[in-house]
Amino acid sequence: MLSKNKIKLIRSLSAKKNRYELALFVAEGRKCVDELLFAFDCELLVRTAEYALPQGAPAPKEMVVVTHDELRQASLLEAPQNVLAIFRMRTMAASDVKTQGVLTLALDGVQDAGNMGTIIRLADWFGIENVVCSAGTVDVYNPKCVQATMGALSRVNVCYTDLPEFLKSLSPDVELYSTALNGESIYESELSGSAVVVMGNEGNGVSAEVMRLCGSRLLIPSYPVGRPTSESLNVGVATAIICAEFRRRVLR
Repeated sequence: MLSKNKIKLIRSLSAKKNRYELALFVAEGRKCVDELLFAFDCELLVRTAEYALPQGAPAPKEMVVVTHDELRQASLLEAPQNVLAIFRMRTMAASDVKTQGVLTLALDGVQDAGNMGTIIRLADWFGIENVVCSAGTVDVYNPKCVQATMGALSRVNVCYTDLPEFLKSLSPDVELYSTALNGESIYESELSGSAVVVMGNEGNGVSAEVMRLCGSRLLIPSYPVGRPTSESLNVGVATAIICAEFRRRVLR
């Protein structure tokens, strides 16, 4: 049986303040929990009888078997699945982010948790190990974001820092790209094997301060040229196109 205190703890982690005070976050569902068990310390695992730990997974510090009704009381989802877990956060310093010879994503004020989760999944798909975020970017440990990553968070490091200062600190050998509607077509641009690509806020794009630090601006052109079309692409879709082009041409 799940105690009232544990239910209270789980539900409190929907708030960013509580997550960071306790350095804990919630994940739900077999796919997400199974992946995260191999990468994060699990403080509490709440499961129904139908769920079994994946083979080789480290044992959680505490495990409670509950009914579906009990799980529903604690869950942050409208349709709870068979397992819920509390994990301990991990942190990464900006100084530990490797940028030489790799593609790194930087997020400048991305606000939507679903978009953030999608970008983490894309980073995982394209073999990008590090995502660097401005302080104003949505919290990756937001429950909606964690769900949207579908476990990719176990293989992608996410760092929050002063983004302009991070970009200023990088070696001149690392090419800085920003996405912009007045940029050069990514299909005609020279792409570097050591690159940081900045993706901007859903409504305002990359901030002026960050834009000034980036030597190259990339545009994903619409087709055919001159045809009236949507104002812009969703940031997750744009990230997918850019990562695919880098992988196709310079970072196979």
